[in-house]
Amino acid sequence: MKIGILECGHTMPEVKTKHGTFPEMFARLLDGNGFSFANYDVEFMQFPESVSECDGWLLTGSKHGAYEDHAFIAPLTTFIRESYAAGVPMVGICFGHQIIAQALGGHVEKFKDGWSLGLTEYEFDDVGTVSLNAWHQDQVITLPEDARVVASNDFCANAALVYNDRAFTVQPHPEFSGPIIGDYADMRRGTADYPDTLMDRAKARASEPDHNAVLAAQIAAFFKQPREARHG
Repeated sequence: MKIGILECGHTMPEVKTKHGTFPEMFARLLDGNGFSFANYDVEFMQFPESVSECDGWLLTGSKHGAYEDHAFIAPLTTFIRESYAAGVPMVGICFGHQIIAQALGGHVEKFKDGWSLGLTEYEFDDVGTVSLNAWHQDQVITLPEDARVVASNDFCANAALVYNDRAFTVQPHPEFSGPIIGDYADMRRGTADYPDTLMDRAKARASEPDHNAVLAAQIAAFFKQPREARHG
């Protein structure tokens, strides 16, 4: 199965040197499932020729907001809607989670209670408590019509969504290991509006075990599930 990775943003140069690009992180996360990968740098306007070019699509995180005015947002929105209509499965992570929701009729905004940074617990349907690394302020506030919540916590009500067999999206980052989060905390401390207390917490929890493998299994199962052929 060929998965197209739509690179909606880029890691910092220091993170890229040590841990790789977003596509490389996802290839490691999903290794062993028989997938092949094709990468498309959509932030810099490199889009697939059609939604059927791959068997499934994975939309990465980004420093941008889904609601911001960037050149790639409108064509990505169109691509999401066309892929959804054609029944080509999509997985969205963080920004990917948000832009898919927005493209399909949901609403995304900066959350009034601020940032979620570092290892965080979520309650997933059929799985229970799952610890994953978060790095976001934006959230999906209003759900699209077809979306069903499958994970949440007290801070993020819509932490993971399933749209029948067409999309599976999550707010946290299963591709981020503890060392990656630790480096993010070190490099971004004192920048933007990140609270020092949350940075301290993210750094302190970076050595704790995560459940990235649980999400990797869910993503792989979602992509691989049987689907009837759709025409239009």
